[in-house]
Amino acid sequence: MTIQFSDNATTDRLRGEIAEVLTRARARTLALTDCLDDAELAAQHSRLMSPLVWDLAHIGNQEELWLVRDVGGRAAVRGDIDELYDAFKHARADRPELPLLDPAQARGYVGSVREEVLDVLSGAPLHGNPLVQGGFAFGMVAQHEQQHDETMLATHQLRTGPAVLTAPPPPAARVPVRGEVIVPAGEFTMGTSTDPWALDNERPAHPVHVPGFAIGAAPVTNWEYLAFLADGGYERPELWSERGWRHRVEAGLVAPQFWERDGSGTWWRRAFGALTPLRPHQPVVHVCWYEAEAYANWAGRRLPTEAEWEKAARFDPATGVTRRYPWGDADPGVAQANLGQRHLEPADVGAYPAGASPAGVHQLIGDVWEWTSSGFEPYPGFRAFPYAEYSDVFFGGDYRMLRGGSFGTDPVACRGTFRNWDHPIRRQIFSGFRLARDLRAGEGR
Repeated sequence: MTIQFSDNATTDRLRGEIAEVLTRARARTLALTDCLDDAELAAQHSRLMSPLVWDLAHIGNQEELWLVRDVGGRAAVRGDIDELYDAFKHARADRPELPLLDPAQARGYVGSVREEVLDVLSGAPLHGNPLVQGGFAFGMVAQHEQQHDETMLATHQLRTGPAVLTAPPPPAARVPVRGEVIVPAGEFTMGTSTDPWALDNERPAHPVHVPGFAIGAAPVTNWEYLAFLADGGYERPELWSERGWRHRVEAGLVAPQFWERDGSGTWWRRAFGALTPLRPHQPVVHVCWYEAEAYANWAGRRLPTEAEWEKAARFDPATGVTRRYPWGDADPGVAQANLGQRHLEPADVGAYPAGASPAGVHQLIGDVWEWTSSGFEPYPGFRAFPYAEYSDVFFGGDYRMLRGGSFGTDPVACRGTFRNWDHPIRRQIFSGFRLARDLRAGEGR
């Protein structure tokens, strides 16, 4: 989204776009919560996750804090619950013990907040103050809600019981995609200083020189990962880092999460309450960073750095231009990427040729978050905005970067510059990976 202000019509159009992304996020939030009874909404389906009813009210509370109180300058809708829904004050494992709003109260609360927000939107200036310039605060809140929606989707994946979510299957492969793509050495512009809704850790744009490298034309598939299993990948400590092997043993990892093997040796995958045969050409999903690292070692490759991933996703070698997305600057549509929970699984490799980069790298956006080798660090010239707790407090911790979004990521929260991070042991997230390697002498010239 590129926004310029020249007249009232432009501002009115932006208000309409903001209203649409807020409405889309809320429809998804309600779809993820209305499908369950009150007992399931209040239950904790995994100690890794909050009760869904906490996420629901937290979404409303953040919207109230930023848009009703800060942007609108209005009185609190519920001034008594801020501490309950402060993610930094209560660990996820402890949230079921809090005196949370019940499902009916939470729904009423988020509805009341949204009424106030739409009224604020109708008259708020969308330029001048950095918080509202280009509608930033509204975009930040829409992204926050969609990020929690993806977290709630992960909670649905962890819950037991019959399936309650439905979606059509993703498209079939349209073109064959194999091998790797060589990206020559050179400089590109990493990050952004112009995207009005980019978050602080995506800023500022800065030049980065990246040595030449090769990167997988597609993410690693289930079929490819099965070969790692068949070759004893989970029983060979030499393939794992010391920390990775220790985690593999302590956690009892033997395959990607939610994979099951029957008595005949056939592998199945459980997704959102349904057990289906493993689809060989889907990107592998629900693997942690340590598993991705071990596979890369087994394959004689490595994980790409964050800069390599972004260059492969955004840089057009023919023009020297750094774009928003692999296909250009236009927002993603149904032909470019598997985003927005339109489907409940990754699409087969080769399903989105219209989303490929100019160099021929496919499915960099959507399907699965892709682990990189990089830790979470600020860009040169980073400034926390509008609060330190979004990014600043996480820099330098035990995190690895994920890029590109998943089938559960909404387009509003997915750009070529968008940065996600998590602990290397996490695999309840919709995470996969692709491989990279250094160039040999004479390659890439």
